Amino acid sequence: MARQPVIWIGIGIDVGKRRHHACAIDTDGKVVFSRKVSNDQAAIEALLVRAAEAARDVRWAIDLTCSYAALLQVVLTSADQQVVYVPGRVVDRMSGVFRGEAKTDVRAAKVIAETARMRGEDLTTVTATDETTAELARLVAHREDLMADWVRGVNRLRDLLGSIFPGLEAAFDYSTRSALVLVTGFQTPQALRDAGEATVIEYLRDHRAWAPGIAAMAATAIEVAHAQTVALPSETRTAILVAGLARRLLELDREIKDTDKLITTVFRSHPDAAIIESLPGLGPILGAEFLTATHGGVGPELGGFATPGRLAFYAGLVPVPQDSGRISGNLRRPRRYNRRLRRAFYMAALSSLKVGGPSRAFYQRKRSERILHTQALLALARRLVDVLWALLRDRRMFTITAPQPAIAA
Repeated sequence: MARQPVIWIGIGIDVGKRRHHACAIDTDGKVVFSRKVSNDQAAIEALLVRAAEAARDVRWAIDLTCSYAALLQVVLTSADQQVVYVPGRVVDRMSGVFRGEAKTDVRAAKVIAETARMRGEDLTTVTATDETTAELARLVAHREDLMADWVRGVNRLRDLLGSIFPGLEAAFDYSTRSALVLVTGFQTPQALRDAGEATVIEYLRDHRAWAPGIAAMAATAIEVAHAQTVALPSETRTAILVAGLARRLLELDREIKDTDKLITTVFRSHPDAAIIESLPGLGPILGAEFLTATHGGVGPELGGFATPGRLAFYAGLVPVPQDSGRISGNLRRPRRYNRRLRRAFYMAALSSLKVGGPSRAFYQRKRSERILHTQALLALARRLVDVLWALLRDRRMFTITAPQPAIAA
């Protein structure tokens, strides 16, 4: 006799690169089935059929939302399934509650399913990602990689240049294009002295350095060249490395700018872009980071953030109590939050101080209360969360003056 379907099962999926492992449990924690699932559409759809045969109500839980889980997420959300996210750190800690110490896909899937069964209301719901948000996620991740390469390259350039010409290394900011242009042509004191100030100026102009600063840069470069008359070890070979690295950084700078333009274009095609960008401090790049971190933004239905407090907690901007015994009132920084979202609001708070308005007034008021700069910025970031949530809820642009309440007829 065929087994009758139960009322509810929770299916935990330990996500893998080529295959996943799914474990289904009922309301009593009894295993209904446990099986491997290939990371392809047919296998995942077969798992959906198996789940429908086992229960009338199914809750899915996954431990990763990376690229390896993309196909799984799309198939499940397209079938209108309820999917929650169990962070890997939670899975690791919950594993200690269950018997045994083995680390296997089978056990991990069961722990994920049990976590969803016991604490499902505390977990974040995974929703379908629209085309714009998915594209922004790829672009933002690519930009992060480029920026990491940029920072590493600039630090390496300074180290190399400082080993043969410390005066030139200290004279300029090598995160700017003009300084990089300079060291593509001149890396040693002797090279600058031989060229002379007029030749350096001509070189900078020919390679499109920042025109207003060319004369001052050339004069400073010649001055530090005359201050060092000795050649340091490995100067010739290191100069070649410096020139090559500077050229690669200039190419990387162009790629970053092209990526920024593409992100701006895609971001502004999102229906919430105008509202997000209207808030002082949130430009296209930070706006794109907000959308990707919240899987498409708060939106007209507020997504999974029913209150601004939930959005702020997700961003790590809500202090967590740390009381013990008679000691109370202690607050600490939360450990579980979205780093990208926290960074977006922190940088937005910092950018909003460049112009006058409510943000600067709020920051100055906090500073007058003897609050440290970083703490004042975090308080401002928390305020920006409240404002942005309200703007998205009301579907309106930011204005300096508060909107007037509607008068009942």
